[in-house]
Amino acid sequence: MSKPSPDVYESGRGMDAHNKVMREHRAERDETYDPHEPTRVWLDEDNTPDGVYQSLTIILNTGGCRWARAGGCTMCGYVAESVEGGSVTHEALMNQIDACLEHEQENIAEQSSAGNRTQSGDAEEKSGLIKIYTSGSFLDEREVPAETRQAIAETFADRERIVVESLPDFVQEERLNDFLDVGLETDVAIGLETANDRVRHDCVNKYFDFEDFVDAAETADEVGAGIKAYLLMKPPFLSEGEAVEDMKQSIEKCAEYAHTVSMNPCNVQRYTMVDELHFHGGYRPPWLWSVAEVLEATADAPAIVVSDPVGHGSDRGPHNCGECDDLVQEAIKDFDLRQDPSVFGEVSCDCEHTWEAVCERERSYNLPLAN
Repeated sequence: MSKPSPDVYESGRGMDAHNKVMREHRAERDETYDPHEPTRVWLDEDNTPDGVYQSLTIILNTGGCRWARAGGCTMCGYVAESVEGGSVTHEALMNQIDACLEHEQENIAEQSSAGNRTQSGDAEEKSGLIKIYTSGSFLDEREVPAETRQAIAETFADRERIVVESLPDFVQEERLNDFLDVGLETDVAIGLETANDRVRHDCVNKYFDFEDFVDAAETADEVGAGIKAYLLMKPPFLSEGEAVEDMKQSIEKCAEYAHTVSMNPCNVQRYTMVDELHFHGGYRPPWLWSVAEVLEATADAPAIVVSDPVGHGSDRGPHNCGECDDLVQEAIKDFDLRQDPSVFGEVSCDCEHTWEAVCERERSYNLPLAN
């Protein structure tokens, strides 16, 4: 793994301090999880360079992210949903894949029985796009063994496109070739979070630099794979206005290396530093107006730019005043599929004035200025 400068590891400072706090929060977990069941699975629609696909999204239950075991990212609670012990067997992981395929078939059967058919008259077929995530890195062989990765590639060889999640360290030619060799268009989703190294290190507590992301993108390009960059809107310690500007700059920079940029508004997850800050009134998730502002401002970027605000409208998720949240969320979803920024001109609310005042006046020493 790439290493920031030595001073961030100094006892009680920088990453050392962040990791200590994060380990304490994660130690509060008392849930247990079945290694034979996926963490989550659902069907959706996604925009890709080859058009909009029905997608099957799979979150595998693994032994967890190795960076999170050291402490990890300030906002990420996904490792708390991972299996205790640090590893899951090949057989158990394939049982999870089988459960996801059953879920997909059940949904197809429901659509057919309900009469939900395509223009051709046929019920929706199997998803053309498969997206596979873990609480860490799918390409990390300590989480997902090579045997399992190869078996999963064979399982989905009849689909058109696959997205696998990984930190830059594990983006290696032979691991990508398992998918490319069976004819799958392959993308690597990298949680870059921001193009600003200082924000990534000090606010997100992620260890790698932007140049490591660039190296991974170049490795993927050399073998014919693509990159999907994941960004984090409003990590802790940034004001609303700073978060908006950070995303605009990051999208423009990422678009040079990724065909798709997914901007994830931060939500408050359990067993995290963000959760503690939120509980004590020191953190507010981003406004949905901020998401709309960034998407509209970067609509001409040379990449597909999308966002999926998880938990929108809730206190722990990205939200506005409560009255307009669903309307703005619908506009964001519409933009994701059509990439038409004019959709944001069709929604308005009085709370937009409050958001504008927050962006103008909020500073890091008075966070949050409004709820």
